[in-house]
Amino acid sequence: QVQLVESGGGLVQPGGSLRLSCAASGFTFSNYYLNWVRQAPGKERELVATISATGEYVGYADSVKDRFTISRDNAKQTVALQMNSLKPEDTATYYCNWQDYWGQGTQVTVSS
Repeated sequence: QVQLVESGGGLVQPGGSLRLSCAASGFTFSNYYLNWVRQAPGKERELVATISATGEYVGYADSVKDRFTISRDNAKQTVALQMNSLKPEDTATYYCNWQDYWGQGTQVTVSS
């Protein structure tokens, strides 16, 4: 059974940093791309970052490029999202995503 469990969200001031982590199980983690997706209230889901199976290829939404970094540890079956220079518009629930599977989400709130 596939499980994706996010952690690391919270309240942070503008300009601050957070690191999200996703622990995955139930599939051959090292074979697949993984994604971080966010959704703010009243807005559509937005693909924030994606990473290839080996970590060689990464991609980012324009809105987070140069501020966020996605990484993975295939031995530990985890994928992380380092978020720096956070802005109020980054406030959203962040989800770890693999194919049709989603974690429960972790809330990120950027506010002074």
